[in-house]
Amino acid sequence: MNKLIEEIEKFIEETSKGPEITVYVKPNSDREELVVEGGELVFYTTEPPVQGRANASLIRYLSRNTRISSSRIEIVYGWRSRTKKILFKDIKPETLAEKLVGIIKKKD
Repeated sequence: MNKLIEEIEKFIEETSKGPEITVYVKPNSDREELVVEGGELVFYTTEPPVQGRANASLIRYLSRNTRISSSRIEIVYGWRSRTKKILFKDIKPETLAEKLVGIIKKKD
């Protein structure tokens, strides 16, 4: 478990506003999950990349599975891109890493 937390911590960048993670989004998938794939975090969503639906799906998924309020999760970069930076407000990076360990699947 410690090794997995260390690996997840590599994806977390500390900023003055809170920890951020970079996620690559793959819309129109047959499932909804967050995985480590090819050295990056990848979010598969069944939603299409139109009218912010894939973005909303990502926020909803992170909020529901980490039990962090969606009002404390914000896309700060990449609204119209597949690569997004997600800011988590009012949480320590170590706490975020622990929460992410429970939901990230490894695919390498």
